[in-house]
Amino acid sequence: MHIHLQTARLAIRQFTVADEDNLVQLDSDPEVMRYITGGQPIGREEIRDEIIPFHLAAYDRHPGFGTWAADDVGTGQFLGWFHLRPRRSDGLIDLGYRLRRSAWGNGYATEGSRALIDKGFTGHDIDRVVAETMTVNLASRRVLEKCGLTHIRTYFDDEPDAIEGADQGFAEYQLTRGQWEAASRPR
Repeated sequence: MHIHLQTARLAIRQFTVADEDNLVQLDSDPEVMRYITGGQPIGREEIRDEIIPFHLAAYDRHPGFGTWAADDVGTGQFLGWFHLRPRRSDGLIDLGYRLRRSAWGNGYATEGSRALIDKGFTGHDIDRVVAETMTVNLASRRVLEKCGLTHIRTYFDDEPDAIEGADQGFAEYQLTRGQWEAASRPR
């Protein structure tokens, strides 16, 4: 198992083809998928034939970046994933995560995100990390703020509002290297 990094409670590792069932379970929970697909599950074929190969190819394409599986250090149970990777649209380094419902409310999203942010700034010459979520996704917005990101804009896309709350737009956040360094300095 290729461990990317470890926190107090999380082993953050590269995905493998053996994670197919983990992703199927994660992406089948309507609550997990609420702000992503409007609650629709992502099918096993798409996970096996498109999503996992995409994740695996990214490790070579952008060394040190990618989407990483997160397991509970104590039990080894798959909890979800985190990503820190260049966005396809503009190459900015994007932070994201998706966790099983049983893992919600325990601080895992903040713990894993902070670890990836720290590794991103210390190990790579990046000047900022960005993230976006639906404006109505207050839990995700709180995680981003706890990780030091600040809200920079709300935007609306041209897609029809298929997902409940999409009419309120999307919130974009960022953390610059300067902000990260200032927050990391001992007080």
